[in-house]
Amino acid sequence: MPSPAPSLETPTPGELEAPTPEGLAAAPEDTERSRSTRLPQGLSVLIGLACLLIIAQNTRDLQSILAAAFMALNLVIVVWPIQRLLARVIPGVLASLMAGLTAAAILVGLIYALGWAITRLVQELPHYSGQFQNMINQIADFADRHGVDTNTIINQAIHQLQNINVSTIVSALSSIASNISSAIVLIALIIMILIFMIMDSTGFSDRMARLAERHNPTLAWALTSFSRGARRYWVMATVFGLVVAGFDLVLLAALSVPLALVWAVFSFVTNYIPTIGFVLGLIPPVVMALLANGPITALWVAIGYSALNVVIQGFIQPRMTGQSVGITATLSVLSLLIWSYVLGALGALLAIPATLLVKTLFIDIDPKARWVNTLIASDPDTSEQDPIKLSDLLDRAKSLRPFASRAAQSSAPLVQAAQAVELAAGAQAGLAASATSSASPAEADPSDQASSN
Repeated sequence: MPSPAPSLETPTPGELEAPTPEGLAAAPEDTERSRSTRLPQGLSVLIGLACLLIIAQNTRDLQSILAAAFMALNLVIVVWPIQRLLARVIPGVLASLMAGLTAAAILVGLIYALGWAITRLVQELPHYSGQFQNMINQIADFADRHGVDTNTIINQAIHQLQNINVSTIVSALSSIASNISSAIVLIALIIMILIFMIMDSTGFSDRMARLAERHNPTLAWALTSFSRGARRYWVMATVFGLVVAGFDLVLLAALSVPLALVWAVFSFVTNYIPTIGFVLGLIPPVVMALLANGPITALWVAIGYSALNVVIQGFIQPRMTGQSVGITATLSVLSLLIWSYVLGALGALLAIPATLLVKTLFIDIDPKARWVNTLIASDPDTSEQDPIKLSDLLDRAKSLRPFASRAAQSSAPLVQAAQAVELAAGAQAGLAASATSSASPAEADPSDQASSN
């Protein structure tokens, strides 16, 4: 039965899809209008930087809370694999409790190691007061032999000491007590926030899955990518910190520097501070070597520490860390300065993870802002890559790898048989082709001629 002809009032699909000349003319106008209303890229960058500066300035009053919360978050991220592993064999609440105790032990252990090293230095320095006085006398004699007036310097120092009174001492002690009390409050705040984060961590997986499936998969990828990168950074910093501390211990023991173990532990703790952590860990053993063994030993300590820092932390660690950090050395230094200003003293420890968070949320997931990676990323090629698609492909490949290996093992005879059949078919096709080529064109099959053409 023939289909009825379309009515005059009902347009055909071809009429609906056919663009009108007015529409063709309007499309370039709309494009030009959108381009004209878009801000220049340089102006957009300046506006973004201005907004960041305003936010950083206005959050200084909350820096202790923000620093404590971010430190607790990093501790939860570090112990998350332990919690996930324990949740397979024990209830989730007990797994969260064990992970929380591990995170608290890490925090307390770092604080104790730092305090122990400083205490040992303070206890040991008075034993070398005689060596310190002899060193001062040698410096004064050297200056006198070279025409430097040391009396003026000594008189100025004595004058400065005479200006010290009871109020100056009380003010200095009050400042020290205030800093100690602030540190105690900050530690207590970190532990309190850590407790509540650990309590909520039992539902993290479900929350992230819901965010990815129903609301914002891009944001879910960014948060997951940050947690993986931050965890790799802390693990790599810990591993290489232990390696550097071990070499420092061997070097200091070989040079007979007192308290070699203390300075090795101190260098391990300061290794978590990017860039300047090496300098902070170098000063105490150099001072101790100078007072106990003389300037030659102090010089060898400085050379050994520098060589280890250049070789291990300058060449090996960046290659092993890979994309867990993914930022240039210049940005690492700038991150240290900026986050110390925003988050206080704890910002020096959290500078790299905080930069990773900002980079992941505002640059890596935004195709319009990904060009910034050409300037700040350790691998400039990431500016042309979509990290979300790459991570999806890698996750799919990892998930299919065990199935592929099992299938390859189980189907090995079938694969060999298929290869044999394919070889036989190829040989038969070769024979047929040779027979066809030897025949005349008039006798050949038209289908063969068409296929050859």
